[in-house]
Parts: sequence; structure tokens; C-alpha cells
Amino acid sequence: MSILNVEHLTHGFGDRAIFDDVSFRLLKGEHIGLVGANGEGKSTFMNIIIGKLMPDAGKIEWAKNINVGYLDQHAVLKPGMTIRDVLASAYEPLYAMESRMNEICDAMGEADEAQLEAYMEELGTIQDLLTNRDFYLIDSKIEEVSRALGFLDLGLDRDVTELSGGQRTKILLAKLLLEKPDILLLDEPTNYLDAEHIVWLTRYLQDYDNAFILISHDIPFLNSVVNIIYHMDGQTHSLDRYVGDYDKFMEVYEMKKAQREAAYNRQQQEIADLKDFVARNKARVATRNMAMARQKKLDSMDIIEKIQEKPKPEFNFKVARTPGKVLFETKDLVIGYDEPLSSPLNITMERGSKIVLTGANGIGKTTLLKSILGLIPAISGSVEQGENVAIGYFEQEMSPDIETTCMEEIWKEFPGFSQYEVRSALAKCGLTTKHIESKCKVLSGGEQAKVRLCKLINRESNLLVLDEPTNHLDVDAKAELLRALKDYKGSILMVCHEPDFYESLATQIIDCTKWTTRL
Repeated sequence: MSILNVEHLTHGFGDRAIFDDVSFRLLKGEHIGLVGANGEGKSTFMNIIIGKLMPDAGKIEWAKNINVGYLDQHAVLKPGMTIRDVLASAYEPLYAMESRMNEICDAMGEADEAQLEAYMEELGTIQDLLTNRDFYLIDSKIEEVSRALGFLDLGLDRDVTELSGGQRTKILLAKLLLEKPDILLLDEPTNYLDAEHIVWLTRYLQDYDNAFILISHDIPFLNSVVNIIYHMDGQTHSLDRYVGDYDKFMEVYEMKKAQREAAYNRQQQEIADLKDFVARNKARVATRNMAMARQKKLDSMDIIEKIQEKPKPEFNFKVARTPGKVLFETKDLVIGYDEPLSSPLNITMERGSKIVLTGANGIGKTTLLKSILGLIPAISGSVEQGENVAIGYFEQEMSPDIETTCMEEIWKEFPGFSQYEVRSALAKCGLTTKHIESKCKVLSGGEQAKVRLCKLINRESNLLVLDEPTNHLDVDAKAELLRALKDYKGSILMVCHEPDFYESLATQIIDCTKWTTRL
């Protein structure tokens, strides 16, 4: 049974085509991975099918009475709501039924016989629905999800406005899972989860009876939970269906690409032979008819387009002069804003170290980075930087209110660059001309990350401070970043939640749960 049908979808931004006559279907119980490079339109597709964006052409048709759940990372949580309140709001329709049941019970005392019979029938229906939908197990279900995603450690009665962005996104994810809709739409849900919580979400989605569409660049996670891949191809603006996990898709995709390339080469050779024959024989009376026949074949030929490889990013970090042996040292450093987030920290980082900070969201990893950099004051204690330390800092996100174009953003950082140098720098990071001339705020998360990386690789540094650099990056960009960091001759201090990325790089892994006050 088809839950969603998308027919002849066409959409673009300005003169930039995203989809061209795309069709898509979602069947009951399918676990779909939506894949493609940064900026190919995955999040745009999600916004179109939920009605947040209107396509230029095409039809989107949902089956009747389908409940759709979408993880919106930009949803606002109201001040005064606790974690428990947000999670319990997943059951609002059931609480409304309970309220109606109580109204019926109150009204039954004054009802005549006919009304009483109608009330009894409605009451029985509501009670059956509440029982079937586990209404009387709500508290235990909230506790189960809260334990799995680490909310019990935060305290379920904590105001949501006290939480970090990552924690708020995690709460929205938990609410969505508790709602158990007919179809889940998840856009990079693992970006704000640590390894332990990704394991739990993996198990949850493996056992999920209903359908879901998942956008993720985390390949082990994708392989574990999906059985269908839809691939967005930026060159052809198409959406192609593959049965199996991501690895199976790549195997078939590479085979199809090789076959198409071979067909293209054969056709180009045939075209060259036909053109040569026509050129040599069209003037001779004896062979003119044969030449005309071959020209006719040339004119009617369906030309196979050459596969244009998407530009792959190149990240090569420039290294500043060698710093002193000690890069920084903290002495009884207590980090936080209005209240302490840590016990006193005594950390020394020496030249050549590649340190990775791990742990759940909201425990103070980003705050620690900003305190070491001097961007926010410490509650107590001190940070001393060593000699000749040149820091390159990668922030987790761009400001949502940013109004500059990609070119303006790089020019602001490097005013001495010519227009050619700015364009070349952005192109090396895998951004096309259309991206380069666009405003940063209309780019995908992965494209924005490439703009921030462009700033980083064009300035000399001997200490890279990276806050979740892999968030939003596609497979190619992530692989290139790992290669560049391994080749980097300086030191690295990084927050990261992807063991597959940092384990081959790190000289030291620090578990931040050991010093945080948030657990």
C-alpha cells in the first residue's frame, strides 16, 4: 500500500534546478535513506512533501488519515515548559480523549435513557482507544525514552530554555518517537546525539513498524536501519530508487556509472566514425546517398551526456611557525555561564597532540572550547596560552540571521584577496559558481560548513579548535577532511561524536562526562 505518491515534481531556486520531473513513492513499512551530496536538495524535498514549500510543478498525494511526524530542528520550545511537559505533549490527542471521557462521566448522572445509551457507547469506544494506544503506560514510556536519551540525568522538571541547542533537538526527537506517527521524517537526527544514544536510536528504528524517510551522512547508521535508498543526483536532477542499504546502493550505482561511461565512449566513437564517413563521401555522387543516410542517423541519435563528476573538496591546512612546547594550560578552570558546568579543570595541551572531547550534548564541551579561546569568561580559574600559538577556530553553526553571500563572507575574512582568489578558494572546498554567488543563509548545512572550512584552510594556524566539524558534511567532504587533519602538521582540539571519524586521528580522547556538573 502506497502512503505517499510524488509525481512529476519539478523545483528550483532562481535559475538553479533542484528536481526535474521527479517521481517518488513510499510504501507501508519501508525504511528509506535519502542520500546525495550537500546541496542536492534533500531537505528541500522534505519541506515540499510536508507542505512547507510549494513545488514549481508536480503532485504530492498522501494516503488518507496518515499521521506524519517531522523532526524540525528549528522548532521553538516555549519558556516555562519542562522536559516532561514537552514529552507528554506527544500524547495530547489521548489526553483530549481522557478529558472527553470525564465530561461524559459527569453528564451521565443527568442523562435520560437514550442519552445514557449513547454516552455508554462513546465511553466504551474511548476506553478501548485509550487502552489500545497505551494511554495508561504513558509515564513508563516517557521514562523509557528519557533514560535512553539521557534526560533523566538532566532532570525531567528542568525548563527547556536552560538546555543547549543539541539537547532541545534531542527532546524534539524524543517527542516525535513517542508520538509514533505513521511515517517519520528525520533530517540528520544523529548530528546532536553521542555514540551511546545513536546505538539506542539505531535499535529503535530497526524495530520501528511504520515507515520512515531518513537523511543522514552517517554511513554505518544508514546501513543499520534502512532497506531502500533514494539517491538525489545533482547532475540529472533526478531521484533514483535502489533496493538495499547504502553499501548495496554504492555497488549498483558505481556499476551503472561505469556502464553509462562505456556507452558514452562507444557512442562518441560511433559519432566520430559517422562524421568522418559523411565528410569523406558527401561530395561524391556514387556515395552521396550513403553519406546522407549516415547524416540522418547522426541527426536522429539520442546523445548520451558525459558524466560530469561533482567537484570534490580539497582541504589543505596552512601551518604557522612552530609554537612552544605547551599550547595552553588550564589551572582550576571552572566553566559556565550563570552557574558552573564543570569541576575545576587542570588540562595541559602540548605541541603535536590531537585531542578529541566526547560526551553527551549540553555538558559543556563547546563552553570549554570558548573558555580556552577566551571568547567567554571563566567562572573561576585561568587559562594560559603558550608562545607563538596561532589558532584556527571552527564554530559549530553559522548565525541563522547571516545576510552575506559566500564571496562576501570570504572577502570579509581576507580583504586582500582578488575576486579570482575568493572564487578559487571556495571552489576548492567543493562549492559551485551558483553556491558561491548565493547568500549563505540559503545554503544547506553542509555547504555552510564548507564556507567556514574555506576560512580555516586559508589562514595559517598551528592549533585547530574544531567544534563538531563533521555535522552536515557529505561522505566525500568528510573523507577529505579526515585526510587533511591526518596530514596537518599542527595540533588539534576537537569536539566530535563520530568514533568512525576520530578514532584513527586522536592521540588522546577525553570523556567530558567525568568533570561535568550536568550529570
